[in-house]
Amino acid sequence: MKEVYEFLKKSEVYYLATVEGDQPRVRPFGTVDLYEDKLYIQTGKVKAVSEQMKKNPKIEISAMAEGKWIRIAAEAVLDESIAAQEHMLAAYPSLQAMYKPGDGNTEVFYLKNATAQICSFTEAPKTITF
Repeated sequence: MKEVYEFLKKSEVYYLATVEGDQPRVRPFGTVDLYEDKLYIQTGKVKAVSEQMKKNPKIEISAMAEGKWIRIAAEAVLDESIAAQEHMLAAYPSLQAMYKPGDGNTEVFYLKNATAQICSFTEAPKTITF
């Protein structure tokens, strides 16, 4: 899991795919955190992506860094603990103007039943599950 976290940090921007009805939705994200042996992402409750993950928690993430790409399939699980929100926002001070732990809008989700595959044109794919 740490390798997946480091890959996403290195890429700076990753793309999160959700489903809305029968329509895929993809958008750029940048938050990723390791907390209590889980990989977390963050969003706002008022955003459509939050509702999409709650209705259908199956997500995919894709990113590129240093000539490699990663694909992650997982279930997004909402963690309503203030401690998880605090940990995420401490890692992203620039978000603290928009989000506060316990503000009713900040949401953090951890990835469950995840399978990540790191690929390149020159190496065999590497699969990581967590």
